[in-house]
Amino acid sequence: MSLTLKELFAQVDRASAVDTATTTRPRIGISVNRRDGKEMLADPYFQSVILAGGAPVLVPATTELSVLTTIVDGLDGLLLTGGGDISPDLLGETPHPSLEDVDPIRDTSELQLIRLAHQRGLPIFGICRGHQLINVAFGGTLYQDLPSQFPSPVLPHSQAEARDVITQSVTLTAPDSELQRAMGLDATTRTAPIPVNSLHHQAVRDLAPGFIATAEAPDGVNEAMEHPEYPILSVQWHPEWLATTGHEAMLNLFRHLVRRARRYAHARRLHHTMITLDSHTDTPMLFDAFDLGRKEGGRVNLPLMREGRLDAVVMAAYLPQGERNDEAHRRAFDYAVERLTRVEEQAIRYPDFLGIARSTDDLRRLKREGRRAIIPAVENGYAIGRDLSRLHAFKRMGVAYMTLCHNGDNELCDSAAGQGEWGGLSPFGREVVAEMNRIGMMIDVSHAADTTFDDLVSLSRRPIIASHSSCRALCDHRRNLDDDRIRALAATGGVMQICLYGGFINHDHPDGATLSDAVRHILHVIRLVGPNHVGIGSDFDGGGGLIGCQSAGEMIQITLRLLAEGLSDADIAKIWGGNFMRVMDAQRLPLA
Repeated sequence: MSLTLKELFAQVDRASAVDTATTTRPRIGISVNRRDGKEMLADPYFQSVILAGGAPVLVPATTELSVLTTIVDGLDGLLLTGGGDISPDLLGETPHPSLEDVDPIRDTSELQLIRLAHQRGLPIFGICRGHQLINVAFGGTLYQDLPSQFPSPVLPHSQAEARDVITQSVTLTAPDSELQRAMGLDATTRTAPIPVNSLHHQAVRDLAPGFIATAEAPDGVNEAMEHPEYPILSVQWHPEWLATTGHEAMLNLFRHLVRRARRYAHARRLHHTMITLDSHTDTPMLFDAFDLGRKEGGRVNLPLMREGRLDAVVMAAYLPQGERNDEAHRRAFDYAVERLTRVEEQAIRYPDFLGIARSTDDLRRLKREGRRAIIPAVENGYAIGRDLSRLHAFKRMGVAYMTLCHNGDNELCDSAAGQGEWGGLSPFGREVVAEMNRIGMMIDVSHAADTTFDDLVSLSRRPIIASHSSCRALCDHRRNLDDDRIRALAATGGVMQICLYGGFINHDHPDGATLSDAVRHILHVIRLVGPNHVGIGSDFDGGGGLIGCQSAGEMIQITLRLLAEGLSDADIAKIWGGNFMRVMDAQRLPLA
């Protein structure tokens, strides 16, 4: 029955009324096909997204990056659809004689989409061609012509039957996969063949590094893959035609995408309101030939901070432990001053986008102004030698904290990597602690020996921090804090910022350490002392970077994981900056 114009507009107005029971649908970008100068999309794609609770947003096949960037910045998830063959030019291969129609414009546009979406941490779901394109984007290869290139005879994968007709089956190949959970399959049904359709000419050949194959056809052709640390999942068959005709497991795939997208939208809202702060980076080491406004070399810069929705970073002037004499100490101090000056210069270069924060008030002001913040720090008290006036000079430069030592004993204290020269704090180190308390500079125990830590806990009159440390109970490294010392740190009112350095996160597999490992460290601290004493200190550009969180551009992944663990918005805000800022503020209070 058709509506009059008045009835139609009244319907729209009723739908626009405030309804607290209505949940906003997450926006799912859907790539479109191209043919004969026309953009097109089969209805089941957007119908499946709507049935699953999402709001489909059709993305045109344009290669104009500014347009795609604007579109992606408004999305909560991305669906890559089926279509024609992918050009072998992307892989540096000669076209196979049986290669079918290719569309370089669509290839380019969708690869740009994948790159932009992944950089921002969006969940991505690929179907058929989308499955293959994700594999290419992350370093995998394809069979250009599956029937002739596969090492053994294959089943017919381009069915003549209607698209909603089941003609084949696939079997799950990875236990407890995200695909299994997404489809709603339990342990008893995961081994059973899954009925699917099949409509493809090309197929995944070599799986992209880091991905896991999760399903295959009876002939051995890859049918699904996922990444264990990023929200990326893809299938070779066409679930949209089955999802819209009553196949619940296929609709569940779209529900899974929408759930992930809803969580991403939640994370975006959180990042809009809370202050996100990384308490330790060594980026000033790169400043000799470095521009913070460009993506060049380092793991922290303005574009990456924008992509990862990271508001503030502590940039430390790092000093390796050197000779201990007056001249060496003078050189170390001069170098630290020069690095801190370079930090200031970066802020001066980009005044509309960046500022130096010397207080939590500065952090809040810069957040309101839409600018990123840098907090200066010094890593290694070696920089002051035996001269307290150098500590005062650092304070005047806005240094928020000083790490007492690095990998070696110095004039202040023993290091976790030292020889136990002082049995903890030196006599001069005790003077330094008292003076840091007096002038309101945070004391950082990262890299300190256990004996130094114990002296600090008993001596400091203000809360102390571990700007980039992790849990010894989970990774037995001398540099990490054991449970008793985590409790002692919390008892001072301090905060422990979990480090994203592989060797401090996963003792057995440091090169394969993942964000999942780091989240376990965060949760361990919460179980020990609650959510008020833990945060994040990446150690980016000083060795930090994990599979799943490689740079400032991927920091929103931490928020997504914490939401998935069931943490409240308030606790996530504490972890992301609130706890560290509380300790910053405590340095300004009158000493008892």
